[in-house]
Amino acid sequence: MFTSCADPATLEGLSWLLCYLVTGKQIAFYWSFLTVLTLLAVTAPTALAFGFVGAMASRSSLAPVSLIGRGYTAMVRGIPDIVFFLFFVIALDQGIEWLTHQIRCPDWTEPVRQGLEFRVCPEAKVPPGHAPQVVHQIYGFALAVVTFALVFGAFAANVLLGAMQAVPRAQLETAESYGMTPRQVFRRILVPQMWVYALPGLSNLWMILIKATPLLFLLGVQDIVYWARELGGAKTSAYAFPHPDWRLYYFLVLLVFYLCMTRVSEIVLARVAQRLSFGQATAAGEAQRKAAA
Repeated sequence: MFTSCADPATLEGLSWLLCYLVTGKQIAFYWSFLTVLTLLAVTAPTALAFGFVGAMASRSSLAPVSLIGRGYTAMVRGIPDIVFFLFFVIALDQGIEWLTHQIRCPDWTEPVRQGLEFRVCPEAKVPPGHAPQVVHQIYGFALAVVTFALVFGAFAANVLLGAMQAVPRAQLETAESYGMTPRQVFRRILVPQMWVYALPGLSNLWMILIKATPLLFLLGVQDIVYWARELGGAKTSAYAFPHPDWRLYYFLVLLVFYLCMTRVSEIVLARVAQRLSFGQATAAGEAQRKAAA
């Protein structure tokens, strides 16, 4: 905060507003936009990787592997996102601490579960209680990324599996007739060809992922929705810059932000779809050939 903003009671009008916009909490609000963008940048490829593995497992000829893959997609897709988010984060956090407890405190005699409480030795706390606040924030963010990736990876697996099945069988058989091994057919023919069929479904998943980022608030991460609610609410004299209820304006900013994100995504995805459709035996590829003729 600037020196001129030290005493808000002496400010009014535009000076009061400018000082309000550079308070520590407002700066945290601005940084929370970067938190959302980082979540999208990290979660999208991670979820795609989960989806690709899930799709390959689902189409495996080995019954146990196929059962695991189909079970993963069916279980996650069949559970409401908010329920899975609240359950999985707690289960994952306690699971990590339990494993750490077994390694670091083998002589611990007290039960880990005591009624409704979950207690491990101090050395097993993840992250440690004496760790800086930034470490706790990074750990919470990592749990959020894993949770988002698991949920959207299940949907991506279903999309990729359908795309693999949509690739014309004649192309695969032609590659086999040229002497390619099944692994070569998968890597050189099936995977490159499937993206044009998978992109529409993956595009929808990307849009849903953007709209699902406010669920960070439920995972304890201070995202843009958290700060909009906190800063927009009517402040009392306990705050340096009390003001009326401004939540409408804060959430209007979020509305514009998400609309801009979706619009930019639509433009980028349309160009990617056009590039992938070039030369393909699809409706989009045929339209490109007619336009070039």
